[in-house]
Amino acid sequence: MILCSIQQISKMFGGNLIFENLSLEINENDRIGLVGRNGTGKTTIFKLLANVEVPDEGKIHLKKGARVGYLAQIPQYPNGTTGLDVLQSAYAHLMKTSFRLRELENKMASETDESELAKDLNEYGRLQDAFTLSGGYEMEANISKVSKGLGIEDLLDQSFQQLSGGEQTKVCLGLVLLQQPDLLLLDEPTNHLDITAVEWLEEFLKDYQGTIVCISHDRYFLDHVVTKVVDLEDGELTVYHTNYSGFVKEKEERLLQEFQAYQEQQKKIKKMKEAIKRLREWANQANPPNEGLHKRARNMERALERMEKLKRPVIDRKQMGLEFEKTDRSGKDVFIMENVSKAYGNKLLFKEANLLVQYLDRTAIVGPNGTGKSTIIKMLLEEVKAESGKVKLGSSVKIGYLSQHFTVADPNMRMIDAFREVVHVAEGEARHILAQFLFYGPNVFRRVGQLSGGEKMRLRLAQLMHQDINFLVLDEPTNHLDIESREVLEDALEEFKGTILAVSHDRYFLNKLFHKTYWVYDQQLHYFNGGYSWAKAKLDEKREKEVELKEVPIASKELKVFAKAPKEKSQQKQIEELELSLEQIEEKMAKLEAELIMEKELKKLQEMYEEKEKLEKERETLYELLGDLI
Repeated sequence: MILCSIQQISKMFGGNLIFENLSLEINENDRIGLVGRNGTGKTTIFKLLANVEVPDEGKIHLKKGARVGYLAQIPQYPNGTTGLDVLQSAYAHLMKTSFRLRELENKMASETDESELAKDLNEYGRLQDAFTLSGGYEMEANISKVSKGLGIEDLLDQSFQQLSGGEQTKVCLGLVLLQQPDLLLLDEPTNHLDITAVEWLEEFLKDYQGTIVCISHDRYFLDHVVTKVVDLEDGELTVYHTNYSGFVKEKEERLLQEFQAYQEQQKKIKKMKEAIKRLREWANQANPPNEGLHKRARNMERALERMEKLKRPVIDRKQMGLEFEKTDRSGKDVFIMENVSKAYGNKLLFKEANLLVQYLDRTAIVGPNGTGKSTIIKMLLEEVKAESGKVKLGSSVKIGYLSQHFTVADPNMRMIDAFREVVHVAEGEARHILAQFLFYGPNVFRRVGQLSGGEKMRLRLAQLMHQDINFLVLDEPTNHLDIESREVLEDALEEFKGTILAVSHDRYFLNKLFHKTYWVYDQQLHYFNGGYSWAKAKLDEKREKEVELKEVPIASKELKVFAKAPKEKSQQKQIEELELSLEQIEEKMAKLEAELIMEKELKKLQEMYEEKEKLEKERETLYELLGDLI
């Protein structure tokens, strides 16, 4: 069933036509990836779907009653609003019911009028039923699940206004997910997430009950989430019924077919034009001129005019011309960390960390946000000192650093001046170089402060390519770049004749280029001699072994006693101890279930349900242990 239809819409901004006559149908439960170069109008389409903007022409029809979820910009909240308050606003109607239930509880506790008490009891029962059916008792669990998955648990007690822009975006993403709209619009949802959170989001979206339309430059994310790709190119939408990898292959095949059809038509047009020319020449050479031949030429000319001309498909679009200048090689050991520890206040990032980057290595550092990946880069750049251990750069190392937060001292500086401040060339040569990075004509005179994130990244790349460097240090280099620009960057890095160390959350980028991986996990730096996917599999194996060691015991003191029991203890004695522990757990559960029936307060109910689940898990484990002995 169609959830939303876009019919012949057009949109202009500042006198510039973004697109015109676009049409698209979005069906219920679709999983759509909206792709295209930066600046083609993808975000504009989202704003139109969310009714943040209105089309200049055409119409957008949304199924009656359907809710749209879209984070257009960071909302404003009153002072004192916490991250938790923002997430709880997804359940505003349930929170209102919860407050009313508490009011009634307090009121009924001291009520003496029987008729008034009966009235309040009736309202209480009705509200409690509605609260339960609407998932009121799952509210806290859902908030906990989403905040843990996105890695925003530490932000819940903080003032929303005091959070950074990236942190606010993550909290608001959690809000949109909790709202569970019928049409979920996600614009670059992975931009501020670490790898763990991205992989959690992928799994969350697989089970999502509504329709998803997603703009993303994360190729792995698109492959895992979408089943349909809509390509916005040259102001036209083309639909592909596949994931991103399938789309790339199908698009290439379609372009080749279109180009072949275009060439065939061009040959036909050329032959028709030659035939028209010959007919006219023969008609004019006849004495008297042959009107019949003239007529045939005119008919053929009209047929040529009526022919629907195929547009020449663009096979090779303008891409960044990335090629690093040749430079002298460094020594064998480029960067070394030996038994390095680092903490900020009471927070330990890592301890006794060892890292070795050698000449021509392609080394990646990965791990969750806040674990110290960027701190290692700052140590390398001598911006941060280690508490203990040794940090050392090798001989003849010339560093080129690409930060995800590119800044210049003066944002009012012209782009060409910012470039020439680092690369000392004449203005004409500077304009030629910048053109290779898709900055044409008067664009080179724009102020640096006016550039988008992607444009700033391209400017910094242009500077790096023309510097004398043999060790590239990259901090989230693919952020803000569209997919085509990422692919060009990857090709250039493959050709780089020096050493590369990168911090990144882009799994495709990591797997394609890097053969050594350091993973910051559990305050330690773990080394894996392979790419991201291989390293992740090995780390998962390690985690599973750690969990197995901790699983016995799970939680109870009785299990701890049993796990530590000496081997010589008789089997019968172990069985008796297990049975006694089971009796104690059954007694606790029976008492808890009786209390659950009587309890009315929401918070206590939730605590009691959690305690019940914990006891059930302990009981299950005890039964398994007992089964092994009997």
